[in-house]
Amino acid sequence: MSDVYLHDYVRTPRAKGSTKGSLHHLSPVDLVSGLQRALAGRGLDPAAVGDVIVGSASQVGEQGGNLARVATLLAGWGDAVPGGTVNRFCASGIDAVAQVAARIRTGEMDLAVAGGVESVSRVAMFSDRAPLWTDPATIERVGSIHMGVAADLNATIDGWTREQLDAYAVETHAKAAAAWDRGDFADSVIPATRADGSVFDRDELIRPGTSMESLAALAPAFADPVQDAVALKAHPEVGEIVHHHTVGSSPALADGAALLVLGTAESPIRVVGAATAAVDPVVMLTAGQVAVEKVIARAGLTPADVDVYEFAEAFSALCLRLRRDLGPGPDRLNPGGGTIAMGHAFGATGAIMVGQCAENLTRLGGRYGVAAVSGAAGLGVAVLIERVDG
Repeated sequence: MSDVYLHDYVRTPRAKGSTKGSLHHLSPVDLVSGLQRALAGRGLDPAAVGDVIVGSASQVGEQGGNLARVATLLAGWGDAVPGGTVNRFCASGIDAVAQVAARIRTGEMDLAVAGGVESVSRVAMFSDRAPLWTDPATIERVGSIHMGVAADLNATIDGWTREQLDAYAVETHAKAAAAWDRGDFADSVIPATRADGSVFDRDELIRPGTSMESLAALAPAFADPVQDAVALKAHPEVGEIVHHHTVGSSPALADGAALLVLGTAESPIRVVGAATAAVDPVVMLTAGQVAVEKVIARAGLTPADVDVYEFAEAFSALCLRLRRDLGPGPDRLNPGGGTIAMGHAFGATGAIMVGQCAENLTRLGGRYGVAAVSGAAGLGVAVLIERVDG
């Protein structure tokens, strides 16, 4: 078995997931192939790449047809580099990283690229018309509800107040703005060109002035009697779902892509292992934390041993739950901000989490870091990394 190391990490800036976003004019294939060309420009030899695996949550239209292979051909990497696309909903990008690391570890290949992409502005959420979203019988049997309703269900179960949820959102916006001001992402973010020819080089969803007062003015975003009825049928013990999440304490939809280069040659960051998890599909959003707990235990560590938790902010409630259960304070949980502030580009988010975890480990001088994402239908994936140069 071979050790697996992170050799490079690049991403686009995250743009608003709408027609007003700075990446709307670029297709998902454009985003991925652009990053592939950037990796080649940074010294990666495409001929040495054993595979390119890209995660995407809505694989239809411009994100269909195995975009990883198409992007690899359009990037000029030659005919001999394979490509494949995976879907584990919002955990697709981190699952691509976990799969590639496992294949390298077993000796199948020595070098590969893993990542993710989502262009919500061009391929809308739920546009694949999957049975989980559109078929009444499937929805009834599975208990499929909107992620925001699941977040409010979790907040109700745990007893989080509106003020606690808003306070977490204020915190992550402040940390994201500070990270950009420090230049934390200078090495990994590859600037893009807007449709008007200007340079786009900074996540555009961050609101540095976010305050408790500004968030208090927002109405609950997910109150829906029909959705509540589905959730309460599965969990009648809750009695009533209290709707506290707003657009301010929820992850903003984003366009973006990210790629990581993994291989057997030694580098400062080692991929220790990964874990997948599944939970009740109605509660849904707790699977990322379960995966974190699994991968930490499997490595013989305790939660206190982990210096950086990079946890996709699938609503404030789940971050507060992880903080309560595993103990990381603001300095260890998303120390450079997260998806509530910088945006959630479904398929790309997990790859960004792994890369940002490595960046924060290096910046803070920590040893162990874990990245994790919760996805629809109760799925979660976590990746554990170690800084070995300190």
